[in-house]
Amino acid sequence: MVNTYGMSAEAQSRRHLVDGAVRVFVGEALFFPTGLLVVAFLTRRLGPEGYGVLALVMAPVLWVEWSVAALFARATVKLTGDAGDWRPAGGAIVRLHLVVGVLAALLLVLLADLAATLLGEPTLAGYLRLFAVDIPLVTVVHAHRSLLVGVGGFRSRALAAAVRWIARLLLVVALVEMGLSIAGAILGSIGASLVELAVVRTAIRPPLFGRGSLRVGQLWSYATPLFVSAVSLRLLERLDLFMLKVLGAPTQVAGHYGAAANLSFAPKIFALSLSSLLLATLSQLLRAGRRQAAAALARDAQRAALALLPLAGLAAGAAPELVALIFGAGYAPSAPLVAILLLSAVASVQISVSTAVLVGVGKPKWTAWIAWPLVPMAAAGHWLAIPRFGAAGAATVTSACAGLGAAAGMLAVRRVAGVAPPLATFGRSAVLTVGGYLVAAAWPTSGAGVLIKLGVLVAAAAVGFLVLGEAGAGAWRLIWPALLRQAPNAGERGSQ
Repeated sequence: MVNTYGMSAEAQSRRHLVDGAVRVFVGEALFFPTGLLVVAFLTRRLGPEGYGVLALVMAPVLWVEWSVAALFARATVKLTGDAGDWRPAGGAIVRLHLVVGVLAALLLVLLADLAATLLGEPTLAGYLRLFAVDIPLVTVVHAHRSLLVGVGGFRSRALAAAVRWIARLLLVVALVEMGLSIAGAILGSIGASLVELAVVRTAIRPPLFGRGSLRVGQLWSYATPLFVSAVSLRLLERLDLFMLKVLGAPTQVAGHYGAAANLSFAPKIFALSLSSLLLATLSQLLRAGRRQAAAALARDAQRAALALLPLAGLAAGAAPELVALIFGAGYAPSAPLVAILLLSAVASVQISVSTAVLVGVGKPKWTAWIAWPLVPMAAAGHWLAIPRFGAAGAATVTSACAGLGAAAGMLAVRRVAGVAPPLATFGRSAVLTVGGYLVAAAWPTSGAGVLIKLGVLVAAAAVGFLVLGEAGAGAWRLIWPALLRQAPNAGERGSQ
């Protein structure tokens, strides 16, 4: 079937996914420059110890927010993508998010004193209670985000992300400059959540009151294993910082580690941009009976995740210069940690893609079996490695466990869906990763020159993929128009 734009329905679905992923990536990628500006500002204003306290405050709150959102996010996308009309269940889903978010915030408030005592930081309790206000706001925002993705409203989803990160930068800087210190950074994040809530409510308006039709049994059949998976992966990402502190690392070391973790977060933006959109598109293709197109889309997404490895290699090679530019000379110990944690970040992208494919083909339980064993493995690894190797040991354990999860995810997708990235993709990515790391490490720069160096090397990596035959003409015919102009908007199914 060919539409009025002269392309098949399969090509249009791919085009819409690429267009949406590019837009959401651009929107979420604003987290990187704005987040780096926030981190650079806060590390200088608060100092290593103050930033270490803020990192310890943010870690549990962000983990709770992501976990509560993940309880229903992909289940919402899946059910919305499968349904012809999202409205009957949309309001019920938003209200369910609100109730769970409020309960999670109350639990955090009750446990704040215990957490402060366990971590040996008495000031944490008050900050945790303040930041708990953000939890129900963010969960409601995530409900609207998931509905937008499920109906194909990728552009509105991208706009909401962009507005959030810009608002966060402006509010955090303004409030901290007013003398509010750590409390100002927390209030700035809460304010950004309120701004994003206004944007998503403008884009899609599920009813906040009344009764909605929600297939509770089917929702929980997806939500339960996906919640186990999401909580496990979030624990894996946050466990290293807490184990460092519990096993006696000074707050200054926690500050160095938190800075490194923030700098290595960039690949996860790609996962956030692609995975939910991939799930929505796969669900729509499978609902239409286009299994071959869905399989090809899944394989291409796995290849895209592997293509991030060379970029991680470039950033790892330039890590000392990036750390000096962004955080200052006092954070030099963060540089080797960045290089290690980047591998964990890329592995998490592959896990996210594999999870989206497994949910799309109706195997949500597989995602839990892939993720939960990683947590006890990481805990045991940290217990053995941190006393001997310190922060480097913690980063290595986290990356090793994430790599095992990525391998397990790809094997599961191959077993269930019969697709896997070609071996040649692994080889090309490995060659470009090692080469990029060596060139970046051997090319000395300082100050803003590191950004120019990375721009040149990223362009060289893209050319390297072309020369090695990874991206063929068909791929560029699909991607290039999406980058230059808007794709047909057929994938959006009425968000108002």
